[in-house]
Amino acid sequence: MCWREPQRGDFVSSSKPRVLIVEDEPIIAMMLEEHLLDAGCEVVATAQNLASGLALAETVDLDVAILDLSLGSKSSFAVADVLASRGIPFMFASGFGTNSLPEEHRARMVLNKPFHYPELLKSLKFALGSEFTLEQSL
Repeated sequence: MCWREPQRGDFVSSSKPRVLIVEDEPIIAMMLEEHLLDAGCEVVATAQNLASGLALAETVDLDVAILDLSLGSKSSFAVADVLASRGIPFMFASGFGTNSLPEEHRARMVLNKPFHYPELLKSLKFALGSEFTLEQSL
């Protein structure tokens, strides 16, 4: 049996879910990161705008993403499309409800802002399925 180094794209089981945050409000991004770390996740990257969100969604190895629905004057739908094409689960975070979601993303989870740790944890568990174990409390 030969052994080789894991290559990009290989399935490598990780004890910590790898999360991408796309959020244009720094305070909310920091709060999300803190909650995710408390839940036992690894935040692989944080994007504050559509361009960096797209670049990261196309290239970073991750298990789940949290996308602010509104990134200034733009939406995160293009990032969602990339993640969907890669088969990566994601959820939207929004203070505006779900009426503006396009048809192809209406079935996606939406965390209503402001949200609290238990709501985030429940949404993460649903998105990740049984593959990962998350911390239960703060």
